[in-house]
Amino acid sequence: MSDNLPIRKIIHVDMDAFYASVEQMDNPELKGKPIAVGGGGTRGVVSAASYEARKFGVRSAISGAQARRNCPDLIFIKPRFDRYHEISKQIRKIFHDYTDLVEPLSLDEAYLDVTENKKGNPSASLIAKEIRDRIFKEVGLTASAGISVNKFVAKVASDYNKPNGQKTVNPEEVIPFLEALDIRKFYGVGKVTAEKMYQLGIFTGKDLKSKSLEYLDTNFGKSGAFYYYIVRGIHTSEVKPNRTRKSLAAERTFNENLSSEIFMLEKLEHIAQEVSKRLNKNKVSGKTVTLKIKYSDFTLQTRSKTLPYFMSDKDLILEVAKDLLYQEKLSNSVRLLGISMSNLNNEKSNKKPSKPEYKTVSVQLQFAF
Repeated sequence: MSDNLPIRKIIHVDMDAFYASVEQMDNPELKGKPIAVGGGGTRGVVSAASYEARKFGVRSAISGAQARRNCPDLIFIKPRFDRYHEISKQIRKIFHDYTDLVEPLSLDEAYLDVTENKKGNPSASLIAKEIRDRIFKEVGLTASAGISVNKFVAKVASDYNKPNGQKTVNPEEVIPFLEALDIRKFYGVGKVTAEKMYQLGIFTGKDLKSKSLEYLDTNFGKSGAFYYYIVRGIHTSEVKPNRTRKSLAAERTFNENLSSEIFMLEKLEHIAQEVSKRLNKNKVSGKTVTLKIKYSDFTLQTRSKTLPYFMSDKDLILEVAKDLLYQEKLSNSVRLLGISMSNLNNEKSNKKPSKPEYKTVSVQLQFAF
């Protein structure tokens, strides 16, 4: 690995079972019990689960019915997003006491670049510990953290000692850490990709590192280069405090499956209204409309159309969504519809994205980590 790139000190903070933990904090009677935030009916979906529920295989994105089968004593709680936003703001305020280079990924996780920080503390590991202690003391929740030289390794590390723990991967430990890692633990390698890698004999980071760039390009297309460089500890993405929003969306799950496009038009009108509202609230417009269709067998389909002009008006969005709905015959009854707007006018759309330059990097331990 050389010293062509500067060494950064990156922390990834990830709240532990955030939504569920907020509910347990606000209602002490729920502490120690298996709870799920989301819908517990036949059409509901789990948004988050407490660690007590996770022991029974209750995870986010599974159906409420499946969650109940896994854990008959499961307690369902309706989500309170206003409360989660409120708590998230408190946590981010703590982050900004240490650095202005804070990049939120969601309400419950963020990257912090503490290479140069407001406390003058040379140790990213001690800063992470102090932040976690303050979150617990001032907010009442536990958090986990990963600390390393770039965002990728820090994010992978934050999951290592969950819940309520942290993992530091020092510069000289990056390659051994990644080589020993199960490929399923690599951020950016989903379930389908992991299965494909297994079929190709790739089970660990070391297996992945043994494959050439050409081999990975052939088997994984555009993602091949990403896998090739991250397993070598090379990830040049900086912590960006003001992340550009790339899309806005709204969706609805129906109480009963819909089998005709005619019955879906009224639903689409309400969804388009919500998308328009969110676009106007954020003062953006978009060119690309994507219709999301989830069928009764849970298969997912998306249909997109890009227009030559930006729009945020509900009627225009609805008109395009209708065209997409009638674009081809539905393959089954529908349980969910969604509309998203992308290619927004807050992006530098007139410039072609430059291909990232990857360099061979050697990292030396030059200061306390």
